[in-house]
Formats: sequence, structure tokens, C-alpha cells
Amino acid sequence: MEHNKLIEATVNFVRNTLRDAEGGHDWWHIHRVWTNAKLINKTEQTDQLIVELAALLHDIADSKFHNGDEEIGPRTAGNYLQSMNVDAGVIEHVQQIIRHMSFKASFDKLSFHSPELAVVQDADRLDAIGAIGIARAFTYGGFKGRELYNPEIPPNLNMTREEYKNTTAPTINHFYEKLLLLKDKMNTPAGKALAEQRHTFMEDYLKQFFDECGSS
Repeated sequence: MEHNKLIEATVNFVRNTLRDAEGGHDWWHIHRVWTNAKLINKTEQTDQLIVELAALLHDIADSKFHNGDEEIGPRTAGNYLQSMNVDAGVIEHVQQIIRHMSFKASFDKLSFHSPELAVVQDADRLDAIGAIGIARAFTYGGFKGRELYNPEIPPNLNMTREEYKNTTAPTINHFYEKLLLLKDKMNTPAGKALAEQRHTFMEDYLKQFFDECGSS
């Protein structure tokens, strides 16, 4: 199938599949990641089709909404792409990106990397920081019924992969356990540049938050 038609069909598939998704992982999250991935790829010049498909399908079935099944995302994406008669090599590459792009995947020894993964991972990480990242963190925290902040529960700065997956800590802890770490984990020059301002915004936000809590 011609590139633009395949992307259009994939957009429709993702929008329909995620129509009832949690607000931080809905179609508009996908749209922002897709937009950022295309922006970053203007300078990286990797395989555009793989970048767009991976960005569009990266959260098609997030494991945290499917009983921790970490293969449901790659499997769902693969089944869809097979139904669209996409080349097997493209499908495998997209599935590998989905498997390896999440923050929790960084707890494991790197077993796959590609320039396309670097682009899509940066695009996804950008949506986890800055103003949007703050909004998404509190949206998900509310969805899970978590406290906003509890000074009696300090951030765990040495989490294992399992601890990260199973945490029930207050949302503010998530800034220190993940969000503030992302700036230094960006892969591409464009991603790093975009992350700087968003990181600074989060630092300013936290200062204001703790000022208002009387705990700065």
C-alpha cells in the first residue's frame, strides 16, 4: 500500500482503537508523538515509514492497561500491519521499537537499537515532560487513585524494573523517579534541544508546587 494511504488507514485504526483510552494515553498523546517524531526525523533522516508507523502504534495496547502483558502491544500492532499487507521486515522493526522504547525497558540490558527507535523514543519522551508531561502524570495518577504528594513517602531513586512497574507512590514522586531523568536519556540532537526547555519548566513547576505546600 502507498505510504500516505497506509498512514491514513493507521490513523483511523488507532483513533478507533483508543477512543475510550485513559486521557494520558489517548489518540491525542499518539498524535503529539507522531508529530514530534516527524519533526525530529527531518534532521535524522531515518526510514520515514517505520518512524510513522511505530509512533502511531507504540501505545496501541499499553501493557499497564492489559494486566502487564508486555507482548500485547507488539502483537496487536503486528496483526494490524499484517492485515494491511505490510512487508514482514517493516512489521518486525515496528514491533521491536514498541518492545524497546518504554522507560521500563531501559532497566534491562539494551538488546535492540535502531535510528528509527531513537527518533520515536525521543518523541515519546518529549510527551512525558514539560507542561504536557505534568498534565499526563496527574491524569494517570488520578486514574490510578494515587495521592498527589505525601512527604512521608520519599521518591525511590534506585528502583528495580519490577518496583517501577508496580509502584503506587504519589504522583510527585514520579517526577524524580522518571520525568526529570528523561532529559539526559534523549538520543538525538533535536530531541535533546527540545527536552531542555521542557525540563526547565518542570523544575520551575516543582519549585512552585513545594512553595505552595510550604515544604520548599
